[in-house]
Amino acid sequence: MISRRALLQGAVAGRGKRPNVVFVFGDQWRAQALGYQGDPNAHTPEIDKLARESFQFVNAVSGLPVCSPYRASLMTGQYAVRHGLVVNDVELRPNGPTLGQCFRDAGYDTAYIGKWHIHGSPDGRFGRRLAPIPAASRFGFDYWRTCECTHDYNHSLYYAGDDTTPRYWDGYDAFAQTEEACAFLRRRKSSHDPYFLVLSLGPPHNPYGTAPEEFAALYRDRKIRLRPNVPRAAAEQATKDLRGYYAHIAALDRCVGRLRDTLDSNGQAEDTIFVFASDHGDMLHSQGMTMKQQPWEESLRVPFLIRCPRLAGGRSRKSVTPIDAPDIMPTLLGLAGLPIPESVQGTNFAPLIRGFAKDANEPAALLNLPASFSVMRRFGIAEYRGLRTPRYTYVRSIHGPWLLYDNHWDPYQMRNLVESQPAVRSRLDRKLDELLKKAQDDFLPGARYIERANATHYRETNNEVGTCESPWGDWRSTWK
Repeated sequence: MISRRALLQGAVAGRGKRPNVVFVFGDQWRAQALGYQGDPNAHTPEIDKLARESFQFVNAVSGLPVCSPYRASLMTGQYAVRHGLVVNDVELRPNGPTLGQCFRDAGYDTAYIGKWHIHGSPDGRFGRRLAPIPAASRFGFDYWRTCECTHDYNHSLYYAGDDTTPRYWDGYDAFAQTEEACAFLRRRKSSHDPYFLVLSLGPPHNPYGTAPEEFAALYRDRKIRLRPNVPRAAAEQATKDLRGYYAHIAALDRCVGRLRDTLDSNGQAEDTIFVFASDHGDMLHSQGMTMKQQPWEESLRVPFLIRCPRLAGGRSRKSVTPIDAPDIMPTLLGLAGLPIPESVQGTNFAPLIRGFAKDANEPAALLNLPASFSVMRRFGIAEYRGLRTPRYTYVRSIHGPWLLYDNHWDPYQMRNLVESQPAVRSRLDRKLDELLKKAQDDFLPGARYIERANATHYRETNNEVGTCESPWGDWRSTWK
């Protein structure tokens, strides 16, 4: 049997050691909620420092802003209609090599710590959210300190490797998980093998009022500046929720600093690709809405910082090109000099990060919600597809054109231009058709995707899975 060391040496002959990769992401952390983005509420000094040293994708999106679909796209490099996880709690059954397998097969030590949420709960009652995950469903990650899904941050369960005995993180789980990640990094200080570490943190996802007291105290009586698109009637509840949200964010900022400090003390920071990201955002009462799943900026735009000094220098650079979840796998593999599987649908942006390519004339990311969620029904929103360019957000529901925003002149998306800008709408409509073809997406009614995914739990808990009523009435004139 050929050792992993031999595989690695053969793969990189004449090219030096592969870079390490550390990928850390929060859950439900919207792009706007960061100090370097100008948010006066956010206390994020460590991430702000990281941004000053990173390549910034300023228009990064979560094209299907829901937990499990994003994570499945991260692991497969595919859009949701291809990998099958169009709603939460469906089991991922990959039809190609996964991100962890690609790095492991190239000789990397692989580790995953934190929330997983792609093993699914076919029983329809979230019965596997707290159950151990078999080795075959870890998709290439050998070091394993993980739970399928929990947001009980102060009594948080996990499993270690093949041990099926539940364990609990000490205190606030994000802090304990970060210390576990730092311990993993320290043990590899003198290792000749590179590593790929994923740290998946549960906050700032609700419940919002559960951050450590040190950080909750920062916001308890603090005045919160609301975004202009929060309706006056929602201001009181929005302020309460945002205080807890920003407290979690301040706590996670410390986690990012701890990881950076550990890499520095190991002498590995210059040889490590360090990524900070999020799976999706959170409306938090903007547009009068809560949660995610929607195609507005607060839900779909996410942070995406990538620091890789040896490959791209240590200074800040910004790209307007939207990067989406399916693009992450090919980009990381490209930066590491590893082959990209044919099953991957996303785009490799490594040449852009390394300075060998420029932003395209009109780059765009696909936005998609294949299924009908109950929260969508509550707000009268149908299944949609859309795109986000550096300037525009355009969304087509299954009934026809729906939303068009000029994000340069209307950053809070308070004026829908879908009727008043027909030329722009038509141009973006054609671009959307191109992206749907690339993604092999036929834009069918949501019920069809639910059936394909065999998401019986979703059918049972949502009663009906047909197409929603037309969204035109409420949202074409709301902010005029």
